[in-house]
Amino acid sequence: MKCCLSTLPISDAEAIERARNWRDMEGADYVKDVTCREPYIWRGDDPANHNAAYYPVGTTMNAPGIPEKRFRVAAFDFGAKHTIFRKLVRHGFEVQVFPATAAPELIREHKPDAIFLSNGPGDPAALDYVHKTVTNLLPDFPTFGICLGHQMVTHALGGETFKLKFGHRGGNQPVKNLETGKVSITAQNHGFATDPKSIENRGAKVTEINLNDNTVEGLRHLTLPVFSVQYHPEAAPGPNDADPLFLDFYKMVEARKAGKI
Repeated sequence: MKCCLSTLPISDAEAIERARNWRDMEGADYVKDVTCREPYIWRGDDPANHNAAYYPVGTTMNAPGIPEKRFRVAAFDFGAKHTIFRKLVRHGFEVQVFPATAAPELIREHKPDAIFLSNGPGDPAALDYVHKTVTNLLPDFPTFGICLGHQMVTHALGGETFKLKFGHRGGNQPVKNLETGKVSITAQNHGFATDPKSIENRGAKVTEINLNDNTVEGLRHLTLPVFSVQYHPEAAPGPNDADPLFLDFYKMVEARKAGKI
């Protein structure tokens, strides 16, 4: 179903015409329109970037202490939510943000300890330039992907994505971890999903599924320190069941730096 919401003084007839003429999401690359233009450092101490975590009065809600040892992460901006960068900083990372078009060579020049792949709009299958970059980087860097970033991991491994008949929206999506049996309530906003059959024999496994329709909600590489989720663990505001994924990412990078994985 298409619709047109406008703050412009247009007639109902024009609004209907605009909605009818809007192109389908499939095949659309909107990332190039929303990504940053140049690399930059996300400075968590800048008042413009600061958004203190919300905790109900009298609680800490298991607030993490920022580790003394910090790692450098190269974060691809596909239309990233700034809350993700704040979460990364709070969990022990120095965040260098890169445009979606950044070449692997540029990323390597900055010598990051890890790679982060952000959320973003549009059809994940249309971003072949990102697929190639991620494919190049995966063997050498611990990697964490969220939403579109999860779909970029899928394509980098040679898998495929498809458009859902009904997208997942809102902060009440139940997700089951197939490795632990844990069910989490998650925040989601996407219209495409990973085809599970397409990643068979690609070196990865499905780790999480959506309990409403059994679609893929998480992946983990079997030999490389790479994992991704379709939902938004940074959810602000939203359920915080998946917040520990940022700590999991930190521990994974720490283990890689120590030569344990």
